[in-house]
Amino acid sequence: MSFDHAFPQAQRDAVYRAIHERRDVRAQFLPDPVPPEVLVRLLEAAHHAPSVGFMQPWDFLLIDSLEVRRRVHAIFERENARAAGNHDGERGQLYRRLKLEGILESPLNLCITCDRARGGEHVLGRSSIVDMDLFSTCLAVQNLWLAARAEGIGVGWVSILDQDELAQVLGLPERVYPLAYLCLGYVSEFLEQPELARQGWRQRLPLAELVHGNGWGHALTDSALQEALGEMTPP
Repeated sequence: MSFDHAFPQAQRDAVYRAIHERRDVRAQFLPDPVPPEVLVRLLEAAHHAPSVGFMQPWDFLLIDSLEVRRRVHAIFERENARAAGNHDGERGQLYRRLKLEGILESPLNLCITCDRARGGEHVLGRSSIVDMDLFSTCLAVQNLWLAARAEGIGVGWVSILDQDELAQVLGLPERVYPLAYLCLGYVSEFLEQPELARQGWRQRLPLAELVHGNGWGHALTDSALQEALGEMTPP
């Protein structure tokens, strides 16, 4: 079976390779700068993400100032110490060994924000689910992440931050939310496994356990699909 709109096989393979080899990079950053033309391609990929009502709520704050990054890193250090208190015993020891950011090691930080007022009071498609602007901005993050992997550039999302303090450091207007604080740069390697899987924190769940049919917990009616899912192994 073939469809006229499908990409050629080599191009399809490249798309799936980017998806499966994308990693949350924390410790492998090199100091080499990202060339402007490459950075523009990444931002262009992010800017072509789908958005509800075509509101395009994202902005991109490029942060190469060491002073700014040190202020952000200080927020991380405090929040990470607080988060470590959630884990006791061996789990706590493992948590404290994990490298969870590359704020100072990466040559560039990028904050992707969500302007929650963009598009006006009534955005097409947002009347029932008001957080669709946040979801749309997440798609911009994913677009940039996959494009970065194709370019050989690592990306690490720093989620252990106080968003209110981060907004103050970056001087964001009240309506603008700092959705994703990212570390970008070329890397010495892309790990074969996600870092948390390699360190034994969590493993990828089997896809077959997460697919339901016509309602939560219901079996699939397509036996061939069920069999195909059962044959899959986590990448």
